[in-house]
Amino acid sequence: MTDNKNPLKLCGIEFTEYATPDSDFMEKAFYGFGFSKTKKMKGRDVEYFNQNDIHFLLNKEKAGFSKEFAKSHGPAICSMGWRVEDANFAFNEAVKRGAKSAENEANKLPYPAIFGIGDSLIYFIENFAKTGTNKGLIYDTDFEDIAEPVIVEDKGFLAVDHLTNNVYQGTMHKWADFYKDVFGFTEVRYFDIKGVKTALISYALASPCGKFCIPINEGKGSKDNQIDEYLNEYNGPGVQHLAFITDDLVGSLDKLDRSIVDTLNIVPEYYDEIFDRVPWVKEDKARIKEHQILVDSQSEDSYLLQIFTKNLFGPIFIEMIQRVDDQGFGEGNFSTLFKSIELNQMERGVL
Repeated sequence: MTDNKNPLKLCGIEFTEYATPDSDFMEKAFYGFGFSKTKKMKGRDVEYFNQNDIHFLLNKEKAGFSKEFAKSHGPAICSMGWRVEDANFAFNEAVKRGAKSAENEANKLPYPAIFGIGDSLIYFIENFAKTGTNKGLIYDTDFEDIAEPVIVEDKGFLAVDHLTNNVYQGTMHKWADFYKDVFGFTEVRYFDIKGVKTALISYALASPCGKFCIPINEGKGSKDNQIDEYLNEYNGPGVQHLAFITDDLVGSLDKLDRSIVDTLNIVPEYYDEIFDRVPWVKEDKARIKEHQILVDSQSEDSYLLQIFTKNLFGPIFIEMIQRVDDQGFGEGNFSTLFKSIELNQMERGVL
């Protein structure tokens, strides 16, 4: 019997799989963020990187789904593994609810899968860290240690907080319905955001397990907005960014490899008034300004700190976020962030 609120018995995100024509740079970027490389999938050229509860797979296979995906999109998030109580049950229920099976995809990973955003894959993973069960992790059973592991300093990133999808104008509700109808996601926010020259709309959905969110963006008006620029470069809809959560954003940024990870420039006047609006921030305000961290708050004594990299893998970037009793998305920063991205587009000659 299915639970109408969580019909696939979703339990969170297990891994993110990357494919790219330039795996050397992507690997260096993972190290820059504090991910260590310790294992490789048995019989496959798929490497495993880890930091706390964030698990990355870098697929270097010469043929098959991931290789073709990278050929079409460039550096890409070609799949995700989502945690479920029972993988076969979740797969069958997803197909029953309208998802398209990906079981015939060449050289896919050995887990049940459906097609997700932009024909990327969503794998169903039942072996993950759970209290009171004896099931082994996939990294223990399906992977083996590599002879020369690369261990780097942990940067304090704990888990994936959310992942944002970009879609073509007019298709946002189609994709929202996909997540709602197949998985049981629910709407938590709707935004209509305007910059100086461009605009977008965004629709945020929460997973039924409460472990992560998926905002969906589509551009508005002229096609030189940041969303349509992504779609042109990426050659279709897909994951625009992942957000890593940390308990100490300032400390995490102190440790980042800045020769690889470059963050967006924020207009200096932002800091003229932000601490009047959110005076209860406990972190050192000078260091927040120095790192160009954005600050927002939904209610008194709660706040979030967030920062965004410039485009890192093709048009994909990373957000780093710290939540202090605040479950928002930095709504108060949207205008500033939008202007910063437009500024970056102008620097690159797009606008």
